[in-house]
Amino acid sequence: MRHSIVFASIALLALPLRAQHVHGEAKLDIAIDKEHLAISLELPLDVAVGFERAPKTEKEKTALGTAQRILADTALFLPTPAAACKGDTPKVVLPEFGKGGAEQHADIDATYVFRCANPAALKSVETAIFKSFKRLYRLEARRAGPSGQGAARLTPKNPVFAW
Repeated sequence: MRHSIVFASIALLALPLRAQHVHGEAKLDIAIDKEHLAISLELPLDVAVGFERAPKTEKEKTALGTAQRILADTALFLPTPAAACKGDTPKVVLPEFGKGGAEQHADIDATYVFRCANPAALKSVETAIFKSFKRLYRLEARRAGPSGQGAARLTPKNPVFAW
């Protein structure tokens, strides 16, 4: 329950400005609550592995496993170094293939929680996700925290969300 407020903040970010599933684009929500920084990522399966269905070949199974390993690394996100944030083990949820047509527009959902020793210094989050997923060209990011809310479009040339 220690992260319940952080996750509640992420839920509050679910405002109606979200567009439908778009190829090449992922969604990122950032919530800051006291010393906790929570990051929620929704990455289209097509962006991660090049297909949106259950893997059919060994190559596709390997690609899915590789994407899961990449997303399970907190190093994908770098909070402001001065904030001294340490990440917990991320939660990565793959699509459940074959569940009532859920294969159309499948996403990988990942959640990252950091505890920051100096939360007042937290002024940005940089991502390395574009280096790992070449099909990703845009990350629509939103943030909510003590200093208010904000939004940004991150790209391979601009991978930092600063506030």
